[in-house]
Amino acid sequence: MGMRYFTKQNRALITELVRTDFKLRYQGSVLGYAWSLLRPLLLFVILYIVFVNFLKVGTGVPHFPVYLLLGIVVWNFFNEMTTLSIDSIVRRGDLIRKIGIPKWIIIFSSSISSLINLALNLLVVGIFLFINHVNLLSSILWLPLILVEVYILALGVSLLLSAAFVKYRDVNYIWEVLMQAGFYMTPIIYPISRITNVKLQEFIMINPMAQAIQDSRYAVVTHQSMTVYQVFGGGWYKFIPFTIVLVIFVVGLQYFRKESKYFAENI
Repeated sequence: MGMRYFTKQNRALITELVRTDFKLRYQGSVLGYAWSLLRPLLLFVILYIVFVNFLKVGTGVPHFPVYLLLGIVVWNFFNEMTTLSIDSIVRRGDLIRKIGIPKWIIIFSSSISSLINLALNLLVVGIFLFINHVNLLSSILWLPLILVEVYILALGVSLLLSAAFVKYRDVNYIWEVLMQAGFYMTPIIYPISRITNVKLQEFIMINPMAQAIQDSRYAVVTHQSMTVYQVFGGGWYKFIPFTIVLVIFVVGLQYFRKESKYFAENI
């Protein structure tokens, strides 16, 4: 999107939509915005108690509590951004029909809300890094680029799902099941090193989210975290996750552009 799309009017509209999204999301909640921090923390506590204390999943992994929390935060960012976007076009149907706002603004504003939550959650990760006496690695400078990759992937998926949902309301349920399955297929709870089958390791790391989570752990927590480069032995296969991200983004963008012409009449 060029700068011509971000006119003063569009920027004001994006700001208002982000503000409205936050108000509606936590309306009637006692704790309000605090839930954006509490949700990943509560999930972290449950997983840590079950998988670390009882099943000893993280044995041998340096600073495993932070290792686990960072994986949850990165996954939740992707999950939240894609899930919130699914019905975003339908929810803003009145704006599309009455005002005729640019459709992409709806998806973009939804993504900004998720980015704000990500920033807050990363502050919590920073606190855990300090509490667990994790040495600050120079490779942490790669983290913003890894998160940009996750954002582009999530944006491509969001464009695809939101456009498809206008015509097919089953998309919401299908994506919910896929996300539940994806959580356990992605090495969030367990270290990828626990999988001894090399082919299975490679299959898992083709997933861009698995690659991004492992790379972020390598950059921030410990260099013992296996990356896509190590799993594929430095071959050209290591570029597969990044290629998948670009393909999904381009397909999602093209599909959204094609279907957006009919949003007003199909909502």
